[in-house]
Amino acid sequence: MSQNLRPERLRHFIDRLAGLLDQHPDEAALLDHGQHWLAELVAHDDWLPDELAQPDPQRYQQFLLHCDSRQRFSVVSFVWGPGQQTPIHDHRVWGLIGMLRGAEHSQGFVRDAHGALLPHGAPVRLAPGQVEAVSPRIGDIHQVSNAYADQVSISIHVYGGNIGAVKRAVYAVDGSEKPFISGYSNTRLPNIWDLSKENPAP
Repeated sequence: MSQNLRPERLRHFIDRLAGLLDQHPDEAALLDHGQHWLAELVAHDDWLPDELAQPDPQRYQQFLLHCDSRQRFSVVSFVWGPGQQTPIHDHRVWGLIGMLRGAEHSQGFVRDAHGALLPHGAPVRLAPGQVEAVSPRIGDIHQVSNAYADQVSISIHVYGGNIGAVKRAVYAVDGSEKPFISGYSNTRLPNIWDLSKENPAP
């Protein structure tokens, strides 16, 4: 990745989403606009700092890129090592997933009459530039995996809350759930607000 990063791309996305949330849109409008803007963001792979794109051999990484000051939304990079996947899990808030590098599979689940989880449709494959949405309203339980067994994949996720602090659940196929709070893989945020480096004094 070039060191000539374009952090203004992420700033622009954050500004648009915060401005829309100030208008208190309904979820359908929020997801509709958000999908378009996230697609624009992940159409360019020149803004994510290298340190927030590093895989771990043991498990996928969730790096916090930005959290709204009122915790209305957060933006994270998910970095998938070869063959890594999540357990079946939920979010409890709306979410948008945009593919930046590589590819991933997302398998949705629904409950049967006895509460067990069944796959809902075929897995969705996300390629770079593509975006999908999740929420308790439209479907919130899924399992995500790196589509590649031999390379790293990276997706950019946007959630309707401070996702690392949201009380959620992972599920067994019988539908039983185990509460969890994901936290984040990083302790420091990228500095995307230092405009002095982009607008140096003459």
